[in-house]
This record gives sequence, structure tokens and C-alpha cells, in this order.
Amino acid sequence: MRFMDLTGWTWLNEPRQWSTDPLTVHADPSSDFWRLTGNGIIRDNGHLYGLSLTGDFTITATFSGEYAAQYDHAGVGLLIDGENWIKAGVEVFDGKQQASTVVTRGFSDWNLALTPAFERFTISAERKGDAVWVRYGIDGEEPSKLLRKAFFPPAAEAKAGIMAASPEGDGFVTQFHEVQLTR
Repeated sequence: MRFMDLTGWTWLNEPRQWSTDPLTVHADPSSDFWRLTGNGIIRDNGHLYGLSLTGDFTITATFSGEYAAQYDHAGVGLLIDGENWIKAGVEVFDGKQQASTVVTRGFSDWNLALTPAFERFTISAERKGDAVWVRYGIDGEEPSKLLRKAFFPPAAEAKAGIMAASPEGDGFVTQFHEVQLTR
């Protein structure tokens, strides 16, 4: 396992249970980041553990989870405010774990990609200028498969880190095996 120094990292919506040895997050029930699209719901109580940054950076996380319910998800998040953020990683949809990205600029915009079965998933979000490039890999692969490229305000400070949520389930456990933040 390789972890960057998590000194100075803080929670947005700290889960009721988590630990750092290893970094394990128990997503609370009814937690999520979602805004309006398709159902009119606004939720901003998902769990995000990270640092506030400006400029270019890349956040990468390798993780596994005990996914159980529709929409259980974990991965990385970049959050400017309640109306501007990106979350990317693995999400359960129709009974399958899939690569997922949600980009929100006032309204949430969601995409999924079917993947082969995997034990560990690696996701990276590279902020470069006014764009975020989201890439993934499975079971030890470098995150080289492009999942999404999205606009992200270039001058704005963003909280970047790991995230997890369980909007419809009873919660679930995610273990982060590696987390890296490069600038």
C-alpha cells in the first residue's frame, strides 16, 4: 500500500464510522452528492475527505468496496461548492459495479461505463487548466481508460480527495488501498 501524507486532510460530511489504518470509509445511509436532474432531489451530504487546492493537480485512488445497493458509490471527488463538483469512481447500477462520473454545474450530469469484473479499481481525476480528465484502470492497471473530460472552473479553489456515498442503501464499506495527490 502506498499513501500520501494525509496530514491536513479534513472531512466534508464526516461519516459516522471511518479509520485510517487502512483508510476505510463506512458510507452512511441516505448519503449522496446529487443535484436536481431527473428527480428534483438535492443531496450534498456525501462523504469527501481531502484538501482544498487551486491550480492543476491529479488525485488518484485505488480502492475496493462491499457494494450492496443501487447507487452505492466510492472514488474521488472535486468540490468547489454545492453547485459545482465532480465525483468519479465505481457505482452500482442495475446490480452491476460500473465506472461512473457525475459532473455538476447547477444540475448533475451522470455517465457510466461497463467494465469487466474486478477486485480493485483505480480512478484518477486530473485538473488541467479549465478541464478535468477522468481515467480508470482495474486490478493493478494504470488509470489509462478515459471515462470523461469535463469543464471545471480553472481559478476556483476545490476540495479534492476520496469520497463515498450510499443514497438508497443501508450504507457500505470502502477500503482505499492507495491514495496519491500530485501537483
